[in-house]
Amino acid sequence: MAEREGPSIKIFADGADLNSILDLAADPRISGFTTNPTLMRKAGVDDYEGFARKVLDHVTDRPVCFEVFSDDFDAMRDQAHRIASWGDNVCVKIPVTNTHGVSSTPLVAELTAEGLHLNVTALLSLAQVDAVAESLAGSPGAIVSVFAGRIADTGRDPVPLMAEAVAILAAHPSLELLWASPREVLNVGQARSIGCQIITLTPELLAKLDGLDRDLEEVSLDTVRMFHRDAAASGYRL
Repeated sequence: MAEREGPSIKIFADGADLNSILDLAADPRISGFTTNPTLMRKAGVDDYEGFARKVLDHVTDRPVCFEVFSDDFDAMRDQAHRIASWGDNVCVKIPVTNTHGVSSTPLVAELTAEGLHLNVTALLSLAQVDAVAESLAGSPGAIVSVFAGRIADTGRDPVPLMAEAVAILAAHPSLELLWASPREVLNVGQARSIGCQIITLTPELLAKLDGLDRDLEEVSLDTVRMFHRDAAASGYRL
């Protein structure tokens, strides 16, 4: 039986449940954490900074990504500086545009020149990757988050686009490509096969990670055993 190969890319846990984050902080597979206002709202977070500081009290040795939420670039700038001040391991998430579709690259370039560690998020096109890579030139270290799962939701295969994004960022050694919004564990193998540096995984996908690269006949046998066990437990008779 072939030995399973673990992921060679970094895994960032994606979520906003404090207890889950604290549990995952003890998991050596987790290289960082990311969240966003939508996840925080779903988790019932009502104090943005209070939640962030609780996370950072416990996670001090890995990057944690928190996102600005203003739609005004001047306010985004102020929020970015405030968020960055919470800890040396904080990575500030900046959306690729505001809600009117105006590019955030001038702000990204400005914050990069000031030395902030950024995660530019919600990219879906290669034109956006090109523009963001240029705006991050000279960065001390930044992440470019391309939402491969949302690309797939449009009926497009995200792998060729993500491979092109890897090639674009190869000219910028301080930048890392993050495969965002994965839909299944298959995406981990796809991401690592093209040289993507980071993938985010929700707790639900992390729970399935032990199945990565398992022998298929072993999975088949486990499935047969499950059917048999559940039939017996139900007391079915014919």
